[in-house]
Amino acid sequence: MTTDDVLAEVGPRLRRIRKEREVTLAALSEATGISVSTLSRLESGLRKPSLELLLPIAQAHQVPLDELVGAPPVGDPRIRASEPIRRYGRTHWPLTRQPGGLQAYKVLEPERRLEPEPRTHEGYEWLYVLSGKLRLVLGDHDVVLTAGEAAEFDTRVPHWFGSTGEGPVEFLSLFGPQGERMHVRARPRRT
Repeated sequence: MTTDDVLAEVGPRLRRIRKEREVTLAALSEATGISVSTLSRLESGLRKPSLELLLPIAQAHQVPLDELVGAPPVGDPRIRASEPIRRYGRTHWPLTRQPGGLQAYKVLEPERRLEPEPRTHEGYEWLYVLSGKLRLVLGDHDVVLTAGEAAEFDTRVPHWFGSTGEGPVEFLSLFGPQGERMHVRARPRRT
């Protein structure tokens, strides 16, 4: 449907909504501050609808603006799981659709005990543990993250992460180009 098609349907929709509410053009004019002639021309399609005109009409009828313009329904916001990717002995499910920029993955690391081999590369990573325990070696730090914990780091720092060997670990990984940081607002855990 083209923009012209959508605009052509606004007038009849305005008339239908007004008549359903049993409101006269004069009463709607008084409620909106829009002249009767302008309202009549809008309904007949002789005047193109604008935001300046539609907002007061939507408020007067107490309907969302989308209802006046017949906005198409929003597409399904769910991201369908694509085929998992297997690399480094892990299973990765891509959660983002577009190439480049910030990339999100759900990752399942099997139970295994590996010797850490820290690596570096350009970028920034954020990890969030869903279940299990994730060992993170980052520079001089060697920490274990448990369910509900997150880590954020510059990938130019030598790093490695994997299973502690005490069961599988499931986590989310967000990876972005250098300088593209995630912003998480959380309070530190009290010990």
